[in-house]
Amino acid sequence: MTELLVGTRKGLFVLEGEPGAQFQIRTRAFVGEPVDYAMRDARSGRLFAAVSSPFWGPRIWFTDGDPGGDWQPARGVALPKGGDDALKRVWVIAAGEAGGLMYAGGDPGVLFASWDNGETWELNQALWEHPTRPRWRRDSGGLSVHSIVPWPGDPQRLALAISAAGVWLTDDGGATWSHGNAGIVADYLPEETRAGAIDLCVHHLERAPQRPERLFLQFHGGVYRSDDAGRSWIDIAAGLPYDFGFPVVLDPADPDSAFVIPVTTEDRVTDGSVVVWETRDAGATWIPRDRGLPPSNAWLSVLRQSFTTTGAGPGLELYFGATSGEIFGSGDAGASWFGVASRLPAIASLRAS
Repeated sequence: MTELLVGTRKGLFVLEGEPGAQFQIRTRAFVGEPVDYAMRDARSGRLFAAVSSPFWGPRIWFTDGDPGGDWQPARGVALPKGGDDALKRVWVIAAGEAGGLMYAGGDPGVLFASWDNGETWELNQALWEHPTRPRWRRDSGGLSVHSIVPWPGDPQRLALAISAAGVWLTDDGGATWSHGNAGIVADYLPEETRAGAIDLCVHHLERAPQRPERLFLQFHGGVYRSDDAGRSWIDIAAGLPYDFGFPVVLDPADPDSAFVIPVTTEDRVTDGSVVVWETRDAGATWIPRDRGLPPSNAWLSVLRQSFTTTGAGPGLELYFGATSGEIFGSGDAGASWFGVASRLPAIASLRAS
């Protein structure tokens, strides 16, 4: 049985089902409130939800029980008092590589860490006070830490993606940070300003678990691969119909794998047909995987946190959700697709387990 946590503009939906058939809605939580992200920590089973309440602002909630029951608010998810900035949104929550370690990223370009399984959080001061921060820029979604990728087995090493401030790396648990932008070309910037640019609009970042020095990146115009832990990048978008998109996911069993959903640069939707593109040779070639997906009259927008996987290898399951409220899934590593759910509110995030 597969569980899908669906963050929507009107609450959290918890779906269950088997690949190949429509899933059932098990329960709802935070009815009517925007749930920007939800995840289950595989180590503890604890559920987390990032909720942007119009009354209380952005908060992280957690529960160890029925997701339709009681949730507890986490403490410490806030910016220092007395400043000009306010916390606008929590974009992502991720499990770290040490016991009880959790991370959360949000707007305005902030990283929080927790050492007690997400009950209390602290702001990462080194990133918050980084001297380049005045050069960071907001994109259409804000100024957001939206991708957090730990290094398997090493809690000191971490990579982040920030829109629009590029890729950031730490080897000392967040005490210091360095940029990892070499090779990324922002063709939306004037050519004379591209060299040394910091305000790079990275859309999503993922790490290959079996080869952690390899990362894949979906950019605001470009799909990139790094083979040196994110310090430098090469563009691998050749062969795709568009190089613009939001999410990227990997097969945990195959460090040469990546899946993307290209959308048009002009209006950020699929171009009438829905196609997932797959590489199994680290981006040298791309193969369309669309059997069972809408072949026409489909203009979908799939956001950066709305593509997810569970399992690995031939049994890899893939799921993506659109702002139209539709979810599609594959139980055979993308070879074929089926309808999971429809007529949900606009989908902001999707996580499978």
